[in-house]
Amino acid sequence: MIHTKSQPVHDILLAWLRAEGLETPLLEYRVVQAWPEVMGEVISRYTRQVFVKDGKLQVQLTSPSLRQNLMMEHKRIAQKLNDHVGAYVVSDVIFF
Repeated sequence: MIHTKSQPVHDILLAWLRAEGLETPLLEYRVVQAWPEVMGEVISRYTRQVFVKDGKLQVQLTSPSLRQNLMMEHKRIAQKLNDHVGAYVVSDVIFF
C-alpha cells in the first residue's frame, strides 16, 4: 500500500490562490461584502460606495455627521472587519 502525504483541501486551495496572486483580491472582496454585516443596517443605508485601494477601505457616506462619528473609530472598524474576514486585509478605513 502506498501512503502519500495528504493535505486538507482548504490548504491546497489557499496555496493555489497565493501562487496565482488571487488571495489578496479575494480577501478584499470579502471585506467589502462584510461591511453591511459588520456595521449594521442603519450605517449601510448611508453608505454609497465601499472599495479597497492601497490596503485601505474607502467608504463613501451620505451623512456628514455619521462620517464624522465614524472617523473617530476608523482603526477599530478596520480591526473588526479584519477579524470578521479572519485575515489582516485593511490597515485603515477612510471615509469620504
